Amino acid sequence: MSSRSRSSRSRQHSSSSATISEDQVLHLLSKLQHLIPEARSRRSGNRASASKVLQETCDYIKRLHKEVDDLSERLAELLATMDVDNAQAAVIRNLFM
Repeated sequence: MSSRSRSSRSRQHSSSSATISEDQVLHLLSKLQHLIPEARSRRSGNRASASKVLQETCDYIKRLHKEVDDLSERLAELLATMDVDNAQAAVIRNLFM
């Protein structure tokens, strides 16, 4: 028996709860593809490679993080310009605490 097949076999038996079938991977990739705008716009018949879907997912998450940071900064600037005694400012501050 080659070391390659022994290694593969030991990975298969190492933890049954950690293993995932190829069908499950494909299903999860399909779900990701439907969540990512760039991937969603692709025709449904055109399946992207797993690496492409994962790269698009990472890029999308990075863009979302940047958008959250930008919006947080804008909100902080708006709150800084509002009257601290203003009821609206108090409501907004309470939402974020």
